[in-house]
Amino acid sequence: MAISSYQFTLSENEILRQICPTHFHINEKLDVESLFIMAEKILNRSTLVVDNFLQQKQGTQATIEHLEEKTPKASFSPPLCLLKKISFEMQCKEPGYPIAHATTLSILNNLLSRYSWDAKAVLTLAAFALDYGEFCLLVKIQSSEELAKSVGTLKRVPVLLKGVTMQKNQQAFIDLNKVVKTTMKVIKCIFELEKLSNFDFDTKDGSELATVLGRIKLDVYWAITTIVASTTQRSSCLIFDEDKKQELNPFADKLNVILTELEKQIVFCKEQIAETQDYGKLVKLFQTSMEITEVLHELIDPTNRMQPLIDGSTKTQVEIDVLKGKSVFLFISDLEISNDDISMLQKIFDKAGKEKEEQYKIVWIPFVEQLREGLDKEFETKRSSMPWYVARYYLPKASCRFIKKQWNFKVKPLLVVLNPQGKMECENAFLIFSIYGVEAFPFTSAKVKTMETDFSWLWSPIINANSEIENWIKEKKYIFLYGGQDNEWIQKFPERVKVLADQDLIKQKGISIQWVSVSESEGNKVDLERFWTNIESLFISKAQGKTQIDVVAREIQKLLSYKNEKEWAVLTKGSSVVLVSSGKVILKVVEEFEQWKIKLNEKDFELAFKDYHDEVFKDEKYICHHIKIPYNTGKIPETLECSHCHRIMDTYISYKCCHNDGVAEAVH
Repeated sequence: MAISSYQFTLSENEILRQICPTHFHINEKLDVESLFIMAEKILNRSTLVVDNFLQQKQGTQATIEHLEEKTPKASFSPPLCLLKKISFEMQCKEPGYPIAHATTLSILNNLLSRYSWDAKAVLTLAAFALDYGEFCLLVKIQSSEELAKSVGTLKRVPVLLKGVTMQKNQQAFIDLNKVVKTTMKVIKCIFELEKLSNFDFDTKDGSELATVLGRIKLDVYWAITTIVASTTQRSSCLIFDEDKKQELNPFADKLNVILTELEKQIVFCKEQIAETQDYGKLVKLFQTSMEITEVLHELIDPTNRMQPLIDGSTKTQVEIDVLKGKSVFLFISDLEISNDDISMLQKIFDKAGKEKEEQYKIVWIPFVEQLREGLDKEFETKRSSMPWYVARYYLPKASCRFIKKQWNFKVKPLLVVLNPQGKMECENAFLIFSIYGVEAFPFTSAKVKTMETDFSWLWSPIINANSEIENWIKEKKYIFLYGGQDNEWIQKFPERVKVLADQDLIKQKGISIQWVSVSESEGNKVDLERFWTNIESLFISKAQGKTQIDVVAREIQKLLSYKNEKEWAVLTKGSSVVLVSSGKVILKVVEEFEQWKIKLNEKDFELAFKDYHDEVFKDEKYICHHIKIPYNTGKIPETLECSHCHRIMDTYISYKCCHNDGVAEAVH
């Protein structure tokens, strides 16, 4: 009678709780690969012997020749004593999962505790192969070899081969062969997955693989338990011809589920390895290449498809080589492109068209990682209105990884500027455009640096509100910019600055002082949103990936840290920033002019003001400075030095939802 009402009663957590304590992390030395090769050879031939015997066919040699088998190392020495001990532990057991489970625990605890998980499975398989191979060899040659016949008699082989007995046990042997083959496949996958795990995976892929490897000990448990059950089927039930047989189908079903998952993970790992290697090739190519078309081929069209670009002006397909010798603006976005993005791009396109020899070209690279229904239609709708070059939307996975990791693409579109040698000039020209407009074209490092040092990032929204300011800047007058949330301070500050400006000594020295409100106070015409957007955009552009920042970036960071404070002020001379500080401190310096006016006899106004400011600032109580950086704007610095005390700032993450299209922010 077969045990068919079969249930595996233990949960995965309970199994892990029982098997994990059996494992010690002092792995015994063992040539696992050679041992598996030998076990696989034996079991491949053994199952063929049984299959052919059951079908009453000959000619197994021809079938064997088609098996692709490796050869163990010449120095391989099998652990025979250990294999005998494992075999002995599995022999002559009663059928049933509880017995198989207890036997597995005994083997793991008493015999295999110091071996790696894949070695545990291979050793148990080899012990089974030793017995099953001997049994099948006797089946094959006992009729023609007297010694084999005598040994076979002791092992009850002739009894098994009797017509009535064979007919009775035929299905049991078929089930046994089937489950042996599946067990070999499972252990082979475990062994291969362990080897693949040694590859240096990306962090995300590595964590996913770690989850899979964490399950391998469960897979090993089921492989060993199935081998124990198979041994019971062969010895207790078949050789001794007992009516009560081990039911193997539940084990086969369990292993088939495991096998499917392992095979999926092996495919995943191989894909990730190939992707990682292609990604590494891209990184190296962008570092070493001297030709723009070479890097674009690898980024857009590594398989060398015919004409991977569409020329928006002619609506025809063209080769990447049309970009040879050009500076290329790569517009990277998903298919959801705003009108503002298109408007910025159109202005840059128009500016590029006015340049001599058509030196600058724009290429839209649609960033689509998951194919979905209706994608072709969306793509064609967007592409049809674009006058620049367009790449197809099926980017290779390695290219998607490169764009995300090297160019920090998240959600918002990027405009990456590459020179004719394929070297990056600007990671995101959109950020620069939002500050300076098309005047920053062609967004090279040198052009942007020039515009940073003239502080136009600070003045453009202010000049638009008051044209008189432009004359003040040209005349290099001293200007106080001030703002904040404290209305009382906002009203008080210009009054005190006016008192300072009217001082006799200030007038005698020919010092001209002006002031401009940058706040939400009545009568203020400065575009506050654009003012702070400029500050944020330039800070992100300059601070990406840097711990130490330059002088300009430090002043930007200081100003940004006061964005939500009660009061702040900036002193400039012409367009150049002298200092950025707390409004409270600046006001105190202004009010205490009598304390430091003597310094004007030996120093310029800005130096005297700054010296006294630094003295006052030292006496002030420390306050926490916060900087909020929108997460989807590019690469966020892993660490950031405080612009005030120069220590590394603490990092926090916050999430904000405005119940529309709000996005997460990283808060520093």
